Amino acid sequence: MFIKEIIENKEIRVAVPLTATSGKVRIKQRSMLNEYGIPVATCQTELTQSCYVEWQIGYDVVTKEKEKLNLTTLKDFKFIGANGKEKALYELSEYVYYMVKWNFIPRAYLRDLEKFLVDIPKENLFDLNSELSIKRSNFIEKEFNGINFLQTKVEYPLIVHKFGKYEIITEITIKEKQRAVGVMPMLYLCFPITELKTEPILLGRKARSKEEAEFIVNKDNADIFLQLLRLFGMLSENHRKDVLHIIDVILKGVCHV
Repeated sequence: MFIKEIIENKEIRVAVPLTATSGKVRIKQRSMLNEYGIPVATCQTELTQSCYVEWQIGYDVVTKEKEKLNLTTLKDFKFIGANGKEKALYELSEYVYYMVKWNFIPRAYLRDLEKFLVDIPKENLFDLNSELSIKRSNFIEKEFNGINFLQTKVEYPLIVHKFGKYEIITEITIKEKQRAVGVMPMLYLCFPITELKTEPILLGRKARSKEEAEFIVNKDNADIFLQLLRLFGMLSENHRKDVLHIIDVILKGVCHV
């Protein structure tokens, strides 16, 4: 995802790929919130009201990854992440920067967010919260096709936050880390395809090959992105440290504008 156009003091137009089969944005379909979303082959299927965008939104980019670094408009807004790598503002932190710069988000809100995150006890962060632990049942013996097995059930926590009157939600899942010990909360921003801008509109048609839509970030939805930053800061200690650095970079940046 990258910023396609910035209209100063008005809005940010974010490019959303509609046909990519890999990456952090997928078009999915479900009829109810508690259903598991099924990926949609957008070039082969007419899109309906049940289709939505699932976006694993990020908040930074590692400066050594030059190709990804070229996607941000704020290459010089840097900080050292909790993992020790130099990073720049990207995606979520980019949008919040412009919303603060344009006074769509008061600077005092960022300072309040900073205090809120600092005051959260470590054991209440999502990766350590006992109510959000991964649960496994006891093994039971089962036979499948004449072969004996031991069967258990694994339950992964999923929590959903709805943004007020909007049909935009955040889904947070807790899963095991793939290459390390421990768990890793994953945050996804989900919203109806009707939030996307295309010509003609997407409903009732298939996506064109390599088609991109636009998602608009402006004064009307600015608070959603501030709240997303809050949610990221609650995921783990590393996320909290990153978000606190991001807040510091944004406040220093807008003070020099």
